[in-house]
Amino acid sequence: MREIVLDTETTGLDPLRGDRLVELGCVEIFNRMPTGQTFHRYINPERDMPQEAFAVHGLSSEFLADKPLFAHVVDEFLEFIGDAPLIIHNASFDISFINAELDRLKRQAIGRERLVDTLLMARRKHPGVSNRLDDLCSRYAIDNSRRTKHGALLDAELLAEVYIDLIGARQSQLILAEATPRQSGGTLELPRRQRTVPLSSRVTEADRIAHRNFVATLGEKAIWTEFLAQESEKLNPVLERDGV
Repeated sequence: MREIVLDTETTGLDPLRGDRLVELGCVEIFNRMPTGQTFHRYINPERDMPQEAFAVHGLSSEFLADKPLFAHVVDEFLEFIGDAPLIIHNASFDISFINAELDRLKRQAIGRERLVDTLLMARRKHPGVSNRLDDLCSRYAIDNSRRTKHGALLDAELLAEVYIDLIGARQSQLILAEATPRQSGGTLELPRRQRTVPLSSRVTEADRIAHRNFVATLGEKAIWTEFLAQESEKLNPVLERDGV
């Protein structure tokens, strides 16, 4: 199943009062896993940037002056999202801006039946607490240290990880973590499981000989020479024990 995680940045809070889109960020996920495919565009809003909005995302009028208009990226944007469900945090906000831009171009609005609002999901799952994106990243031990300002693509990437946790789709076998996390220095850590039977080595004796022969060509000061000497010291007691 293909889904698109989407975020926007704008000049303000109300498209009906002239506020415009300035950034679009989308992340594709397939079967609950990010694919690495993204869509990201800065957009010239054709108006000034209020100081309040600049303080949130850091996108100035000067920076956006040479960026394309929404009309120049709309086809590429619509092609990228296709007919996939749209995963958005506080979806009514973002979709109101996107549909206002589409309306200016006399294009069909995006139906609200396509929207999956992670803010509503989080409020149902974690009632009575703050469910901002930063709060959810902290709750699910997702690294958001790069998020010094709001940014559409970065926020979409973080939201994709949050969404996977919200719906319980993160596969424990991929992170090899114990069911109970532990707290360390204010950070939530997920300790690795230990295999009861170690995996057998795939390195053959021929591989070892070839490696030792290669190391011999590097000179006496090569770090691998010291490593091989240490390995030899560890091996000698075993050989002596086995009568070799």
